Formats: sequence, structure tokens, C-alpha cells
Amino acid sequence: MDAVLHDLALHWPLYAAMPFIAALIGYVTKRVAIEMMFRPLEFVGIPPLLGWQGVVPKHGGRMAAVATELLTANLLDLREVLERIDPVIITSELEQPLLRAVDHIAREVIAEHHPRLWEVMPTLAQEMLIKHVQAGAPRLVREFVDDVRANLDEVLDVQHMTVQRLTRDKKLLVRLIRETSRPEMAFIARMGIYFGFGLGLVQTIVWAVTREPWVLPVFGGVIGLFTDWLAIKLIFVPREPVRVGRVIFQGKFQRRRAEVARQYGELIANEVLTVQNLLDAVLRGPRADRLAALVESVVSEAVDAQMPLAWTVGGTRLKEMKHAAARKALEQLPDTARHAEGYLTEAMDVAKVIGQRMLALTPLEFEGLLRPAFRQDEWKLIAVGAVIGGFVGELQVLLMLG
Repeated sequence: MDAVLHDLALHWPLYAAMPFIAALIGYVTKRVAIEMMFRPLEFVGIPPLLGWQGVVPKHGGRMAAVATELLTANLLDLREVLERIDPVIITSELEQPLLRAVDHIAREVIAEHHPRLWEVMPTLAQEMLIKHVQAGAPRLVREFVDDVRANLDEVLDVQHMTVQRLTRDKKLLVRLIRETSRPEMAFIARMGIYFGFGLGLVQTIVWAVTREPWVLPVFGGVIGLFTDWLAIKLIFVPREPVRVGRVIFQGKFQRRRAEVARQYGELIANEVLTVQNLLDAVLRGPRADRLAALVESVVSEAVDAQMPLAWTVGGTRLKEMKHAAARKALEQLPDTARHAEGYLTEAMDVAKVIGQRMLALTPLEFEGLLRPAFRQDEWKLIAVGAVIGGFVGELQVLLMLG
């Protein structure tokens, strides 16, 4: 005992520093583990084993599929969202750009497919024909909106669109997970400090009694491993509030349900299920041909309604004009719809819908929002924490015995 006290007195600065070094080990290993989850976006090193790619971007396809499954199965019914769109209001929003688009399409199609007719027509007759076509445009928009809603599953594959968007844009997937879990990441780092300091006190006592060189690297490894494991567990468990005396324990992520729901809903609404992204998926997705058929059907009816034109143009040429008009209408659709983007975003209110649905999830379902990001390769993150802790512990031995 005298030898222990003598050594403590002789090396008291080093002994005093041990718990703080252990706290530093706990913090550093947590920060490293957190960054390894998200960085780098692409593999860095010598493939296939010597190197690293962030856990989230590496398994982006699987994580995107999990997020999409949760989104489409539990959080969002796109048909219900589209029901919020009022055909009358959207027609009003699109009135001027729609009239311009109809004027442009009608003039181009007639001039291209029946130039002789267009040339011999007096200017007044041309304008009357265009006005006649434009008069039917509002009804065309209302019918189109109704047809899209009625045939939504045939023209839009939401799952394919979401998975493609999140897989193609790794930065977006990382941001989606990182932004909604930022407080949890900070919590993990803080827990590394607290748990590390506590274990460091034990480490100090054991070293003082034994002076065994293995004590510091072993404790360093244990600090890195245990604090990583425990911090991750405390994010999710207990799922339900557990009262111990006056203190209530619950996983940090579960406690932040309302905040997470708001953040997640806003990110999905602003980055994934935007009006432009939905429109792009409808126009260029795997079911785009069905939208084209739908547009052609609506346009065909509108052309048939122009009786003077139908009498003047032959059947074959009329069919060609319908195809051309439908094709040009599809080409004009993104630019035309852009004028109603504000109304559509406000009417659909995707963020609010997702947020409300998230609050209704069971704790296990809610955990599924973030848990996959930790579960995949979680053991590697914990192992890295142990290795770094052991390495720092070995450096302490060299310092103590040097």
C-alpha cells in the first residue's frame, strides 16, 4: 500500500489525467464512429477490403428501400394528398400559361400538318379557331386532373421514384438521416465523455494497484467498445417511458418524436416529393407511356370537338395531328405546371401529412426510421472504437513507463 501511495504522490499529474484521457477516448471514438457512418460518400482505399465507405452511402439502396417502404406503407397515401388539389383553383392558376401553350401548340400542329389550310385561312379565321380551341382548355385541365387521380397507380410509381431519388443522390440520403438524428449524434458523443470518465476512474485505481502494462490498453479498448455500444442502445431503448422514482427513462429518439416528425416531413416534402420531382417521375418514370396514352386520349377528345377542323382534315392527317398535339402538350407540361407549383405545394402539404402520420406510428415502427442506419455494420463502428481506445491506452503505458 505504501508503494501505491508513493507512486501516486510521485506521478499524481498522470493519475489525475487518466479519467480525463479516458473521457477523451470516449468522445473521440464516438465522433469517429459517427463520421464513419456518413463519410466518405464513395469508397476510399484499395478495394475490396482495405478502405472504407460511409455505412449510409454504402448501403444506400437498401436504406432507401427501407425509408421508402416506411413512407409509402405508413406515412403517405399519395392519392389522398392529390385529392386536396382543387381542379377549379389549379385551372385558374394555369389560365394564362395554358392559353399561351394552347395557342403555340395549335398553331404549330396545324401549320406543320396542314400548312395549305393554314395559309389560305384569313387571319380572323385563324384567330377564331385558336380561340375556339382555347375555350375548351379549362375543361381539358379539369378532366386531366381527374383522370390522373383516377389512374394514379397506372401513371406514377411512387416507390420507384423515391428509391431512385435517394439512391442516385447519396448526399440527400445522408442528409435525410443525419439531419433527423443530429441530437442523437451529439448525445452519443456526450455519453462517450461521461462513460469514459467513469471507467477512467476505475482504470486509474486498477493501474495504481497493479502497475500492469496491459491495464491501460485493455481499459482503453473496453471504454471505446462499451461506450459505443451503450450510447447507441440508449438512443432507442427503452421504447416506452419507464418511471424509476421521479425519473422517467426513454430512448432519446423516441422522446423527440414530435420534433423528428416535423423535420422528416419537411425534408421529404422539400427534397423528395416535390411537385417537380413528382412531375418528372410521371413524365420520365417507368409508367410514362401510360401518361402519354392518357394525354393523347384527352387531347384527341379536344381535337374531335373542333368540328370545323375535323370536317376539313382527312382521317389519317387528323390522327397525325392528334399525336403531334399530345406530344407537344407533354413537352409543354413541365413549364406550364411550374406556374401552379406554389398552389400545388401548399394544397398537398406533404410535410404536414407525413408529420401527423409519424406521430401515430408505434414505437417500434418509429424506431425503424433511424435504426437501419445503425444496425448495418454497427459491429464495425463499435470495433473501431475499441481499437482506437486500445491504441490510446498503449500510448498512456509508454508515457507512464517512459
